[in-house]
Amino acid sequence: MLYDRDIREPLFDFLEERYGKIRIIEEKQMGKSRADIVMVLPDAVAGIEIKSDADTYVRLKRQVRDYNRYYDTNLVVVGSTHALHIADHVPAWWGILTAEKAGSTVDFYTLREPAPNPKVDIKRKLSILWRPELAHIQELNKMPKYREKSKAFVIDKILMKVPKETLTLQISEELFQRDYTSIEETITEYKKKKKHLCSYDL
Repeated sequence: MLYDRDIREPLFDFLEERYGKIRIIEEKQMGKSRADIVMVLPDAVAGIEIKSDADTYVRLKRQVRDYNRYYDTNLVVVGSTHALHIADHVPAWWGILTAEKAGSTVDFYTLREPAPNPKVDIKRKLSILWRPELAHIQELNKMPKYREKSKAFVIDKILMKVPKETLTLQISEELFQRDYTSIEETITEYKKKKKHLCSYDL
């Protein structure tokens, strides 16, 4: 029997070997669910759900709905006990990998390749970015800073200004460059600048 902890590390190696340049983000909140893995690619962001042999399908319906809202493609990785039934629980455009114990390691087999997600909401996908990352996209596209405005306002303005093809690449690049070690300092500095600007405007 394979548990989540048995699957993750070998899966990261498999994904890197298969896709090349990737970045892995674990346990990312998405709506009312949490993505097990977010895989950043140069031209897409993929959601990955793990269903180990010890897991059930109890929450999967809600999870699928949330994955579909946020990510360009989605993939479910399952223990062998789920291999015969998982296709009944995810949409036809989801990719399916099976994980099987092979001595001291885990082997992965593709049951179905992922296809583009027809339900992805670019607005929700853009909301994955932190405010300083959105500010950088505004800068790249020569947009006003809108520091006094809400994140939702800024996202709407970006969607009005930036073509989807360009935005897709820029979102991936921001996630590739994301630095979790310095983000608290970056966000604090951003808030200081925003507060200073608002005080000046008054």
